[in-house]
Amino acid sequence: MDAGAVMMDADDRPRSSPLGGEALDIVASDGADRELAASLSGWGKRVLAHLGLRGQVRVRLVRDAEMSALHERTTGVPGTTDVLTFDLREVPDPGDRRMDVDVVLCTDEARRQAAARGHEPVAELTLYLVHALLHCTGHDDHDDEAFDRMHRAEDEILRAVGLGEVFGRPDGHGGAL
Repeated sequence: MDAGAVMMDADDRPRSSPLGGEALDIVASDGADRELAASLSGWGKRVLAHLGLRGQVRVRLVRDAEMSALHERTTGVPGTTDVLTFDLREVPDPGDRRMDVDVVLCTDEARRQAAARGHEPVAELTLYLVHALLHCTGHDDHDDEAFDRMHRAEDEILRAVGLGEVFGRPDGHGGAL
C-alpha cells in the first residue's frame, strides 16, 4: 500500500487520507490467503475499469477473528461478516466516480460461501468487492426491491468482466450478502 493508504485493523477505524493517484491496493492480513489477494487484484482492476471508477480503493483481506472484531467495533454487531465498506470521501456522492474507499473482505466467509455456491473463493471475494463499490455508487440492499436490483447489478458486472454470475448463479445456488 502507498503512504497515503489507510491501514485497517481490528484496533483502529479507517481514517480518510489524501488521494495519491489511481490505485487498487489489496493486502492480506496475517493468516489471510495472499494468493487470493493476487487473484483478486486482476478481477478488481477489471471491475474498476468497467465501472469507470478512479481514485483509491484499498482492500484488506482478513480472517474471521479480525473481521469479527472490526465488525463489532465499527457497527456494534457481533460476529463475522463478508464485507465492510468505508466510503471516506468528504461528501459521499453516488454520482462521483472518484473513490476514496476502504474495503475489508473476509476470506473465511468467502471460502464458506464459495463452497456452498460451487465456485472459487476469488469469485466470491470479487462479488464482495463489487458489492462494496456499488454501495459507494448509490446502491443499497435494505429492502426486497433494492436487494434484487443490487444483486442483479452485481451479476451483470461480473458477467461483463468475464467472471460470470456469482450471486444469483444459473444453477440455483445463491445467497445473501
